[in-house]
Amino acid sequence: MFGPCFGLVVAIHLFPVTYSAARHEQPKPAPKTGNAVATALSFAHQFASPESLHPGRDRQLKAALISALGKSPQLSWEVAGDFFDRATFRALAGDGTAISVEKMEQLVRDKIPQSRKDMNAKTRGHAELLATQFDMIEEAHGKAGGELVDWVVKNYRTDKPLGVVVICTGNTRRSMLGATMGNVAAAYYGFPNVRFYSGGTTPDAINPRTIATLKEIGVEIEPTGKEAPRGKGGAVNPVYRVQWGKGLETTEFSKVYTDAHNPKDGFAALLVCSEAETACPRVTGAGTRIPVLYLDPKAFDGAPFESAKYAERRDDIGRFMLSAFMQARRRLELAEKLR
Repeated sequence: MFGPCFGLVVAIHLFPVTYSAARHEQPKPAPKTGNAVATALSFAHQFASPESLHPGRDRQLKAALISALGKSPQLSWEVAGDFFDRATFRALAGDGTAISVEKMEQLVRDKIPQSRKDMNAKTRGHAELLATQFDMIEEAHGKAGGELVDWVVKNYRTDKPLGVVVICTGNTRRSMLGATMGNVAAAYYGFPNVRFYSGGTTPDAINPRTIATLKEIGVEIEPTGKEAPRGKGGAVNPVYRVQWGKGLETTEFSKVYTDAHNPKDGFAALLVCSEAETACPRVTGAGTRIPVLYLDPKAFDGAPFESAKYAERRDDIGRFMLSAFMQARRRLELAEKLR
């Protein structure tokens, strides 16, 4: 009576109903925790107790946050108690028992320093990535970082410049990477009046590979057209303008660490190669001398993965600098020296 197509019509009308019912019976997906963990980690870097922010505890901190936020979009005191002062957490959470990801995000956003906002977007993004990797900092570098933190906390004033000179032998690779990543870290954590400089014991010229790896993360480096005095090798020694943000720039060239371009006294000296450490048992004018030794990426010049090794060294030094200034900021805030 209904014709040969009736069964097909009924099937077509019934199928969506059956499919819809099955679809609504599916289990709910697990909560997405990626952004939540990044937010909570930034929150901890801003508000956790100083002893919890040492790079040696970074893996434990991240593991706790990942586990907690995989279950619920909030951080409870039960988890936070291992890393936060109770009074601080209670004040931030309101009721003292838990704090939501949304609240953490707002608190972090409210404390972003102007110098971070002024950074080149790509450079700022790379610094944000490195700040999630403090567990990759070697133990010896973590110890050296603690010395730098102590020095910054002791000497920092909001109304005066503070200098750090990064020293290696030729002032071509590691010292230039150190000075630039130090300036990036200082801007990221709100220390615009801390300025890093580079220098060497037997200067030559800044290596093009060093410039290339810094440009990869958004640092703008351009020759000024001027030339600095040549080293013993006689290579052309260009002067470069280095900029990591709006109003955040310096000039760089290969030079002896005592060059007039660098601070004369009261600075921290970071020695990033064993040769410079041996050659400089005493750094003229330095308020503190901190060896923080890294292998020279020059060893891989010409290798197929040459650029990756320069990026590796850039990021090793970047993590060291960011961790140090993150810790210094927290300690200074608690001492009410930062406002």
